[in-house]
Amino acid sequence: MPVAIPTYAKDDFRLTAEAVRSRITEKTKLLILPYPNNPTGAIMAKKDLEEIAALLRNTGIMILSDEIYAELTYGDAGHASIASLPGMAERTVIVGGFSKCYSMTGWRLGYAVGPEPVIGQMTKIHQYAIMSAPTTAQYAAVQALKNGDEDIRSMREEYDMRRRYIVDGFRHIGFDCFEPMGAFYCFPYIGGTGLSSAEFCERLIKEEKVAVVPGTAFGESGEGFVRVSYCYSSGHIKEALRRIERFKKNLR
Repeated sequence: MPVAIPTYAKDDFRLTAEAVRSRITEKTKLLILPYPNNPTGAIMAKKDLEEIAALLRNTGIMILSDEIYAELTYGDAGHASIASLPGMAERTVIVGGFSKCYSMTGWRLGYAVGPEPVIGQMTKIHQYAIMSAPTTAQYAAVQALKNGDEDIRSMREEYDMRRRYIVDGFRHIGFDCFEPMGAFYCFPYIGGTGLSSAEFCERLIKEEKVAVVPGTAFGESGEGFVRVSYCYSSGHIKEALRRIERFKKNLR
């Protein structure tokens, strides 16, 4: 059975070594690390990963590191992968894809990188479950890898601008919002409105035609939060914030 480990705004929604330690039992086989994170936009700094690596190094626990948003990390530090730390590559499987960094959502093309024995067993299962990735998507991915780095840089700069704008916007409205440093989501706290996450989202879309996702869609600890994507034009974000501010005022 999977065991969920809640993360909290006070920790910038990072997964702490203490939290991992408290959930490990003799039955633990795998730790899933989805960072940069959807829905929070949180990232794991290298020092955070080093503490988790120290905890796992002398165990038989494997790591599944979902790094599909790796290229969309903001700030000077950049993305850190736990597989880059001593003793971790041989116990880590990295999964990624082309949907986010190359804007190929819907093309259904991804990859896994890990220890040869593990990938070998994954391949045996995969080849009888899925024939192959679409040929068109494979050609597109080759071109993305060859010629897409500059597009990633410009897109990351644009997302960074929208990220700072939307976080400042929510704070101006009066919603506490920690600063996300990865992906293209923010996770403002709306608990002070007196509405649950689901109620907030249902009323917002009905009354102001703005769609956000309740935090509870991602687990019980998401109550009191909503996920907001800034993967839209600056004009759309500005208008959405205006409507959200009006919605909040009308709740009084």
